[in-house]
Amino acid sequence: MLVVGLGNPGTRYSRTPHNVGFRVLDRLAPPTTHWTERFEGELLVTQVDAQPLVLLKPLTFMNDSGKSVRKAMSFFEISVQSTLVVHDELDLPLGAVKLKRGGGEAGHHGLQSVSAEVGSRDYLRLRVGVGKPAAGKVSDFLLQPLEPAAEQQLEGALSLAREAVALVAREGVERAMNQVNRQADAGSCTRSSQSGGPGESGPPD
Repeated sequence: MLVVGLGNPGTRYSRTPHNVGFRVLDRLAPPTTHWTERFEGELLVTQVDAQPLVLLKPLTFMNDSGKSVRKAMSFFEISVQSTLVVHDELDLPLGAVKLKRGGGEAGHHGLQSVSAEVGSRDYLRLRVGVGKPAAGKVSDFLLQPLEPAAEQQLEGALSLAREAVALVAREGVERAMNQVNRQADAGSCTRSSQSGGPGESGPPD
């Protein structure tokens, strides 16, 4: 399985909401791993919970992520159905993690590039909720480091996302989707009860 983490290269963007895909892949990699620069990205062939995975962080900047994904899929002869893309999701509250197969890109430029380059939307997506900005432009929010409290909350989501990828590799898509999404929905109900209203959601990027 090919696991793609979407983000932007460089320390300037490393702690921004738009880079959660990179950060999840860093958690999947062994601590002393050396990534190889290939296919216009950083590549690692590894095992997670004894399951073989190809990890890819495109270095093309978000809007051209699909170029790197297409090259890696072609080289390893990995199908669209065996490709999982990890990305930030404004339509989920901060800290929520969900899996879905296919669908639209909701304005996410990284997903748009992947869909265009591989000629399909039928890849699996791991959506990591970053919430929505309280004020200002969405684009500014996505490219600025999170506040400390939000960063702490996101840490839990990154761990959940790491486990979700491992679950897909071990148990398959359907079982993983049922478990991950059920947990996310239960968490959403808890947040709603505590706040007295519906959980936050955000506009698409």
